[in-house]
Amino acid sequence: MDYFGPHVFGYLIALLHALGSIAAIHAVLTVRTAQGSIAWALSLLFIPYLTLIPYLVFGRSTFDGYIKARRQANEEMRKAISELNWRPWVEEALAARASSAYASLRAMPKLGHMPCLANNEVRLLIDGQATFDAIFDAISNARQAVLIQFFIIHDDRLGQRLHTLLTKKAAEGVAIYLLYDRIGSHSLPHGYVQPLRDAGIEVKAFATRSGWLNRFQVNFRNHRKIVVVDGIVGFVGGLNVGDEYMGEKPPLAPWRDTHVQVRGPVVACMQESFAEDWFWAARSLPPLILPQVYPDDGVLCQLLATGPADSCETCSLFFVEAIHAATERVWITTPYFIPDEAVFAALRLAVLRGVDVRILLPSRADHRIVYAASSLYAFEAVRAGVRLYRYQPGFMHQKVVLIDSEISAIGSANMDNRSFRLNFEVMLLTVDSVFAAKVEHMLNDDFAQAHEIAKEESRQTHRLQQIGMRVARLISPIL
Repeated sequence: MDYFGPHVFGYLIALLHALGSIAAIHAVLTVRTAQGSIAWALSLLFIPYLTLIPYLVFGRSTFDGYIKARRQANEEMRKAISELNWRPWVEEALAARASSAYASLRAMPKLGHMPCLANNEVRLLIDGQATFDAIFDAISNARQAVLIQFFIIHDDRLGQRLHTLLTKKAAEGVAIYLLYDRIGSHSLPHGYVQPLRDAGIEVKAFATRSGWLNRFQVNFRNHRKIVVVDGIVGFVGGLNVGDEYMGEKPPLAPWRDTHVQVRGPVVACMQESFAEDWFWAARSLPPLILPQVYPDDGVLCQLLATGPADSCETCSLFFVEAIHAATERVWITTPYFIPDEAVFAALRLAVLRGVDVRILLPSRADHRIVYAASSLYAFEAVRAGVRLYRYQPGFMHQKVVLIDSEISAIGSANMDNRSFRLNFEVMLLTVDSVFAAKVEHMLNDDFAQAHEIAKEESRQTHRLQQIGMRVARLISPIL
């Protein structure tokens, strides 16, 4: 018998298509969104030899099991933290003052799991140098505890600076808790982590669960970036720990990103978000410190921590609510523009209301399939009246939303399905005309260095490029 004859390959192809059909039925029954079900089902039916293994990795139904486990862990964490009288102290002492701008976000009090708090001081940090100078300076002055969470930590020059500083502070008796995402930091070597543990630093990797099989579950990612020092000062935004975020790695350099530094009661909410993630990884609470000193009559802030374990699609609904609240303008910067139907409809309606709708995207691709899908959505948005810009100097990675003259949001959430429904994200919502003016000035500088996409550009795109973009959009719900 010829084991390598053409009939054997025919049987193999038939088997793959049969398995693809079974997987397609499974996708229809288990994938959480209609778009995702269609994308998986069609690709599994027609090209199973390319999509069957990715479906086993990205589309496993065990994701729902992780969601249930995460919710159970959150409940356990809240029971443990309730003994500290944590959130009642914050809410009773520093409830948000009346604000017509915040009132326009009518869903936010219930959509956000944490309260909107007054008396915060917020500082805008533009790009890597300003961000890590501020973070390292705060850690250098730490006296009690440092909580650090990043999606990506690289063992490069910036990563070594962090490593050296944390080791030094641990030797001084400061309690340090470091959390990184196992998928985002997959290249982080054991030789980076173990010396930190040997120095007395608590280090954990965020993952689904322990075990060899969970290496194949890559959808459960923690994309948040949070640093809190002594319960006094906190940082949140789009930057990770790596030389590329300092603009030192072509061809994406210079890297354009934004972070914020915060002092005030909302830092307690940042600690609570960190505590949830740490509890999942370690089943214990990190040290939590309530801020005792805060600015009088400062900025209104609300921390929005979103993730797949939420009872609703918090991140997507935040974008919808923010866009619907706009009466004059809504400016958004995002490296990945793959909106769902609700967000895209909200953008269209804002244009019809006469709102100045602008979206700033990168002109360089770090993920080519995502860039292709984003390009098609960009052309459709331009035809709908949205003003789309592509940032020219380097890669644009910041995640910023500016609404009218008072509301802004800066954090880790992209405008794509992964941030909407799969990743754990965090955004800091601020309500303050002075801070919003600083964000406006920053974005105006970015727009001045960007190319505005014209309606004619979509018609000038090569036919093969258009096909590629449409194929990329077909699979965009599962990117």
